[in-house]
Amino acid sequence: MAPLKLEVITPERVTLKTEAEGVVAPGLMGYLGILPGHAPLITPLKAGVVTYRQHGGGEERLAVSGGFLEAGPEHAVILADTAEKAAEIDVERARRAKERAERRLRERPPGLDVARAEAALQRAVARLKAAGAL
Repeated sequence: MAPLKLEVITPERVTLKTEAEGVVAPGLMGYLGILPGHAPLITPLKAGVVTYRQHGGGEERLAVSGGFLEAGPEHAVILADTAEKAAEIDVERARRAKERAERRLRERPPGLDVARAEAALQRAVARLKAAGAL
């Protein structure tokens, strides 16, 4: 069977355009896998790690912070709020962001937007996981 045409697009750029043997993405209710021949699907994504196996190559990862996945028998398109390939991630910056979010959630200063702090923590954890640092 022919590989999937995989694209990951953010408002700023086309982050990835390749052929993949399969894709695993962070759906709202858990991770979901897409293989060639998949039934048509549109689903929201949460912050997490997208893993894909390049056609004829190894497994690669990238961090996304929400968006949508549209898949079909021959393609998978991720429209993400943000997306970073593992090699592009500044691990130290992600660690600092994770620590900052954890501290804010632990201390709960007055006026804290809890949902925003939790989202920041999820983004930082996704980036660290994609980079292999967590």
